[in-house]
Amino acid sequence: MSAPAHAGAGSTPSPASHSRLPLTIAIAVVLLALAWFVSLRQAVLFAIGIGMGGILAGARFGFTTGWRRLIEQRDASGVMAQLGLLAVAAGLSMPLLALFPNDLMAALGPPSISLLVGAFVFGAAMQIADGCGSGTLYKAGLGIPLNMAILPMFVLGSFLGSAHLDRWLSLGATAPVGLVNEVGPMGAFLLTLAGLAVVAGLAMAWARSGGADALRWLDRRLLIAGAGLALLAALNLLVAGQPWGVVYGFGLWGAKIATTAGIFDPTANAFWSQPGNFNALSQSVLLDVTTITNLGILAGALWISARKAPGAAPLTGRQWVIGLLAGFLLGYSSRLAFGCNVGAMVSGISTGSIHGWIWVALAFCGSLIGVRLRRRFGF
Repeated sequence: MSAPAHAGAGSTPSPASHSRLPLTIAIAVVLLALAWFVSLRQAVLFAIGIGMGGILAGARFGFTTGWRRLIEQRDASGVMAQLGLLAVAAGLSMPLLALFPNDLMAALGPPSISLLVGAFVFGAAMQIADGCGSGTLYKAGLGIPLNMAILPMFVLGSFLGSAHLDRWLSLGATAPVGLVNEVGPMGAFLLTLAGLAVVAGLAMAWARSGGADALRWLDRRLLIAGAGLALLAALNLLVAGQPWGVVYGFGLWGAKIATTAGIFDPTANAFWSQPGNFNALSQSVLLDVTTITNLGILAGALWISARKAPGAAPLTGRQWVIGLLAGFLLGYSSRLAFGCNVGAMVSGISTGSIHGWIWVALAFCGSLIGVRLRRRFGF
């Protein structure tokens, strides 16, 4: 709530402003501890994550919400902001991949049955759960009860999805295709812009179908937030050596818990026995770049919530069960689809992966069903 117009310099600060100071100190201490005890790179990535969480929560930049408003209200502003994010991120990321081919990697995923099924299910589940990977993180950081409860279910689902991934890939998969490698950074960027223009045209046509009063294309706040996220995503690529991701960190948390509990043997699993994944599982979770940015997003959203915590309507027992099931499906399906709205869509498309475009098409089809299920269950 903004201050009254008559409030002067001597006005008493709000309780929220008092609660933000100790939180700011705590975050600064964590940042310094990471730099001192872990590495400067991890501290920088944590700071990048804080920025991401602050933008996502502060602007309420929801990938899920943007799609739902287009479907239900013919409001294209959220989708247009996402397209702007993708354009800026591609313009920054593709040249970086070309300049540092041995140091940076694209978010490549194989076109596969796994991708088709995973993206479709994820698109439906994210509407019911009211959040994708990043949305679940920042809303959990804001203290929204359902998303806080969904987070561990997301972790469980992502872990089980990774453990079963080889079986899904055996149903059919082709080699990943990266546009930067195929046509160079400029060709990849121009093709990406063309694809984004087509999607923008479709979104505006959908908005027009709702009538003149429903024709809303641009939201300055969301456009600025999208540009900010794009800059941070490119910085994440440069610092981490890999694109922004969310889901891998969740799966790693679940795998570590299961391994520590003695109920999972990573050496007997096709995914976690791979050298890179096994190494991540063997070392401190604080060395994982995805984990660090995930924690940063939580911290950034928590800092925003100290200023203005959103209210949440109470849910029925049935809604809780359905919401938690949707959270589990989010985790499982996102692993099958090689990412969520961040890892597959933002990072996939902005680094030239064909699988990112396939993901968007299938996830949007899933969302068409998900918004109807959401209404049916009264969310």
